[in-house]
Amino acid sequence: MGGYFSDLFSGTKSLLDGMWVTLKEFPKRPVTLSYPHESLKMYARYRGHIELIGDEENKPNCVVCGMCERACPSGCIHLAGEKPEGGKKKVLTSYTLDFTTCSLCGSCVESCNFDAIRFSNEYNLASTRKEDFIIDLLKRLEEQDK
Repeated sequence: MGGYFSDLFSGTKSLLDGMWVTLKEFPKRPVTLSYPHESLKMYARYRGHIELIGDEENKPNCVVCGMCERACPSGCIHLAGEKPEGGKKKVLTSYTLDFTTCSLCGSCVESCNFDAIRFSNEYNLASTRKEDFIIDLLKRLEEQDK
């Protein structure tokens, strides 16, 4: 019979402790957001997927040296370029990122000496299809201008 009352007393004490915590926290402002209607402000040091940096005419700064492709430990960057007839340097024709294998290590951004790529602030990349994470960065740069 003694165990019954001690269990009853400890259960009541636990209930009152929980209610006290709830009563203390109730008037405070919530820390959550109403997601579809509100979004988070990304910090400057946030590492999203990489993106190309364009010049004033929205042409990529990339000179197709391939340093980012060689520096990538996951092999998720593929770029191609061609030298136009009568031109002095290569022109970027394709820049593809396979974000499914990217580890966001930053080796590609650090190895680029021409300020051609950076981390984006895009964080909402939800999809059920793998094809949505194979990103054509050259096409995205052209769409940014529009």
